[in-house]
Amino acid sequence: MARAAKKVSEADQREWAAYARTVRPLEGRALPDLPPAPAQPEPIQHPAHPVAPRKPPPINTALAVGNQPGGLDNSSWNRFRSGKLATVRTLDLHGRTAQRAFHALHAFLHAAHADHVRCVEVITGRGAGETGGVIRRELPLWLNLPALRPLVLAASHPHAANPGSVRLLLRRQK
Repeated sequence: MARAAKKVSEADQREWAAYARTVRPLEGRALPDLPPAPAQPEPIQHPAHPVAPRKPPPINTALAVGNQPGGLDNSSWNRFRSGKLATVRTLDLHGRTAQRAFHALHAFLHAAHADHVRCVEVITGRGAGETGGVIRRELPLWLNLPALRPLVLAASHPHAANPGSVRLLLRRQK
């Protein structure tokens, strides 16, 4: 079965000829001639004042407890969420003030990340109020702070009936 020859565009011919000029031809061969250049379009008129390039919109990477993050596949997320991915370290924040709990969490996550730990658990307790205790309410906010957000990939409760504990999947070090 014979294949039909494709017509090569002039732009492709020019590109090939420009490339061919960068290599040494075999003995007895000559460099290909460049096809004629197309007519130049009229130059674009730019405004008198330059326009600053737009910054891309910030990516919304807020960490929410129980939501699957963008960088994690379904099977890994299901293993993490269901508890099949074992936690290596646990931090219990019961009985601490919010300030001491924050500092303990900060030190704990940085140490775990430095030791290449992948999965940790933070026990906040359920709290006495309707919405839980102060530490339980503040933990998602703390995890989204610039000092801690780059360390944490995902967060989930180990069980739907246990909102007083949060499992954290830490990012791998590059």
